[in-house]
Amino acid sequence: MEWSIQDVARSAGVSSRTLRHYGDVGVLPPSRVASNGHRYYDQNALVRLQRILLLRELGVSLSAIAEVLEGEQDAVSALHTHLGLLEQEHQQLTRRIASVRTTLGKLERGEPLMPDDVLDGFDHTQYRDEVIERWGRNAYEQGDRWWRSLSEDDKREFQRVQERIASDYGEAHRNGLAADSAEVQAITARHCEWLALAAGPPSREYFKNLGQMYVDDPRFGENYDKHDEGTVGLVRDAMTVYADENLE
Repeated sequence: MEWSIQDVARSAGVSSRTLRHYGDVGVLPPSRVASNGHRYYDQNALVRLQRILLLRELGVSLSAIAEVLEGEQDAVSALHTHLGLLEQEHQQLTRRIASVRTTLGKLERGEPLMPDDVLDGFDHTQYRDEVIERWGRNAYEQGDRWWRSLSEDDKREFQRVQERIASDYGEAHRNGLAADSAEVQAITARHCEWLALAAGPPSREYFKNLGQMYVDDPRFGENYDKHDEGTVGLVRDAMTVYADENLE
């Protein structure tokens, strides 16, 4: 049996664009490409995709995933490895649940909290090395200090604002609005203001490069394409227009 790229994307909860990107970088080639260019995936490809998605959730880069998959000889050995990683993730999730329960119980009883009780099982620094590589140690440390300074309500509101911006971009894309239209540029202005909350007003080069990164890295692209496939391209173009016209 085989399935179309649309069917696989829908089942996996990712965009078709992400699957094409995985194919283009060599980690998930389609099982067959029809004469009309449509991509199809068989059972072995589904197992391989399952491994890719798990490793991505664990923060593994695509280049590292390619090396892992290259060293595996068959689906059975891959699934044994997959199961081991899932069990590790389950153990960590169990610790997180226990941590939240402990925190809730102590708060309800009026007992003092200790860091080990509250933070067991959590790791907010999982992308530390990647941020340092992209933007430098100062950028990571500044962002880390800012994030730690926020209350839990402030953190949730910061994330809600980003989600509203992404949703509005998606609606603009569905409506066929151009990147330089007044409506899209208004969304992009909010986007720029949202980024400035964490690190101050972005430079022209930073804002444009960030837009390109959204396109290049499926982890960011999916955040926009989930609202309407192809939205991330509009976001990149809108950020370029806004940067050229408003930033230094």
